Amino acid sequence: MTSLIDKSPLFELSADIFVAASPEEVYSVVSDLPRSGEWSPECQGGEWISGEPATVGAVFRGENLRSEDVVAWAPLVRGTWYTEARVVTAEPGRAFRWMMLSHAGADQESVWGFGIEPADGGAVLTHHFRMGKATAGIHKIVADLDEPERAKFVEEWTSKLADDLDATLRRIKQVIES
Repeated sequence: MTSLIDKSPLFELSADIFVAASPEEVYSVVSDLPRSGEWSPECQGGEWISGEPATVGAVFRGENLRSEDVVAWAPLVRGTWYTEARVVTAEPGRAFRWMMLSHAGADQESVWGFGIEPADGGAVLTHHFRMGKATAGIHKIVADLDEPERAKFVEEWTSKLADDLDATLRRIKQVIES
């Protein structure tokens, strides 16, 4: 029997917001991943560990923090943990995306990013996330769950991701406009 976890994409979400700033100004903020602690619900910031910062191929090591109440029943990593991601798109004023890497440094089908479109008086910032095949981390989370629990996890995680995208955009807007 095929599991829900095997569908692709497993997650695909986006949200957008108007920002009263030029696309170039917006890009300069969202491509500065060490600042992500100013707006991300989970990423507390981090550092560039290889490559020219914010360019295609550069690798960012993020420090993350997840509280006990996030999908509290599921066996998630709690507290502080670290991730690495490689920049896959860096188009100033237009788009910035990064792919999550496995603990072995391999590409995963887990891509976060921002798209920026000029708009009257500013820009529309879109934040998106797509996970094609489930990552090793997702497989670990759901390993001991039955199919109804896996469905519940995917539903609740999708809701959490949607809330995080919205919260991130509101915080970025506040950072840029204030």
